[in-house]
Amino acid sequence: MAARPQLFTRNLSGLSQNPETNSPAEQRDDAKRNFLKTMRPLPTQHYWNVYFDRQSKDHNPADGEYKVQLEQLGSQIESVQDFWRYNNNTPVEQIKMRESIYLFKAGFRPVWEDRRNINGGSWTFRVPRAQGPEIWTKVQLLAIGEQLEAALDENDQLCGVGLSVRFKFHLITVWNRDASKQKSIDALFECILRELPAELQTRSENYFYKKHADHEGFKVPPELQGLVDAQKLGSPEDSPVTGDAPKVSIQSPQ
Repeated sequence: MAARPQLFTRNLSGLSQNPETNSPAEQRDDAKRNFLKTMRPLPTQHYWNVYFDRQSKDHNPADGEYKVQLEQLGSQIESVQDFWRYNNNTPVEQIKMRESIYLFKAGFRPVWEDRRNINGGSWTFRVPRAQGPEIWTKVQLLAIGEQLEAALDENDQLCGVGLSVRFKFHLITVWNRDASKQKSIDALFECILRELPAELQTRSENYFYKKHADHEGFKVPPELQGLVDAQKLGSPEDSPVTGDAPKVSIQSPQ
């Protein structure tokens, strides 16, 4: 009778050290953590930072200074594992009214008057709070996976994405650097629309695009006035797209 082959289990991680006391869900979580530990880091194409805004932005016209209560959370995200570590440990449902969280490329800050944002704008999508965390995760994955960047027109850039809490809904924003490029605006819309539930896609009041400069309280820092003037003098490379392009409505997200 042939000898039974030996089964080697060295260096293999079990689902749980004590399966009799752990639920199936806990065992799956243990397996996922053990699997992620054994994976080689999968670097992201860009580095990313997470910012938290504890209060709404405060603009003081009296002193001409733009103030924002931004706090950078954790260390820089440089891999897929870094992203999931941050995302799985950030309880979006616990973010309070008028607080915001942002995932932005390194070098960009989620401030309208930031040097790299000042000529840009953003799409805003209103989603029910119950669906907000799930859609937020999908939009972040589109960002770090470079799908949003790939949708942009030449010489435009994705700055980052954000989520802000309001009374009955979440505002999910997608920022691009050049608000004069209509093709970028339309392509971002189409890319995000694929991730929205069908019932949200049929109501145009659930989404709109707005230039940062069109927001109430926007004020150009004196040292950046030249950048804004140059943008106004330049001829847009793209004329507005007609036909099936989404209608851009300018309105307040408040």
